Order: sequence, then C-alpha cells, then structure tokens
Amino acid sequence: MDFTDVDLPGLLLDTESAVGMEAHGKTEAAVLMPISRWPHDPHLTFTERRADLRKHAGEISFPGGTTEPEDRDLEETALRESHEEIDLRPDLVDVIGAVPPVGTFATSFRIQPIVGLVAEEARMIANPDEVAAILTFGFDDLLDSYAMRRLVRRGVPIRTPTFELGRHLIWGATARILTDFFHRIGAMK
Repeated sequence: MDFTDVDLPGLLLDTESAVGMEAHGKTEAAVLMPISRWPHDPHLTFTERRADLRKHAGEISFPGGTTEPEDRDLEETALRESHEEIDLRPDLVDVIGAVPPVGTFATSFRIQPIVGLVAEEARMIANPDEVAAILTFGFDDLLDSYAMRRLVRRGVPIRTPTFELGRHLIWGATARILTDFFHRIGAMK
C-alpha cells in the first residue's frame, strides 16, 4: 500500500481523547507504537519479551509498561518505558496521536497506545533485563501476515487477530492494537 497520501495524524485520536475512553483493566499502562521510515517505507518496532519474565513472558509487544508516580501522563509513561526498554530517546520521537485503549483479561492491564514517528538518527538497543530482541516489521509485511486464529491460552480457546511473521506470532492486546491502528488508517478493510 502507498502511504504517502495518508494523513496519519488526522486519522488518529488526540492523546487526551484516547485516555478518556473506557477499557477493561485495573492497572494503567501505556505503550509506544514507534513508526520509522514514514511514509515511504513505514515500519513498526516491537519487543520480544524475555522468556523468564513474570508477566507476558516471551510475548511480542510494543515497548511500554505501567505508569509510575513521577509520570506526568500516559504519553510520558510510553516514552519513559521505551527509553528504558530499547534506549529510544524521547527527544527522537514525535508523538502524533493515539489509538483507543485496550484491556488485557488475564493480567487486567488497561493499555493506552501512543503513536510516535521515530527520527531517522534514532538507534535502539535492547535492555537485556527485559527485552530478548528488538523486532522491526514493515507495514506491508504485517498486513500480509494478518489472520484471525483460534489459540488456546491457559486452557481457554480464544479467537483473536494475529500477525505471524516467520517464527514470530503477534497476538492478544498487541494484535488488537495493531488491527485497530491499521483499520483507522485505511490499510485494512
């Protein structure tokens, strides 16, 4: 798909409106959807969480985490966590909007996705305490890999959007965020 004519900021929610929306979850969290190479060859960056973490071990997610008392707002949470997890400097991210929050059922997080354009000079390095790998996928590859699948998690069958790229399976809250984002910008019908 050609994204050069897509008014990305115009298709997103402003952060304040998104934060005000309802979503399941007791614990406030935020993630950054870091977009690089916009609009000619857009890519999104994800983290593969370490396999030995207590929550969401081994899963692929956007960089982010729970809000801390010193965070001014959820946008700051997303930027701070991205800096901690992948050394993405906040001054190299241009926040352009947000998509609606999603909730996780097993862990009861209310996740606020924040969308940011990453400067060309940004370099990312995984924090080995939390991140097993930094993964970057092109929009076209993500769109081509989309499918609704039936997965069994903790013995419970669920039907969920998924993105399967090689050995990497994006599912759950991250896949729901990604699906909403692609619908919002007109890349998915």
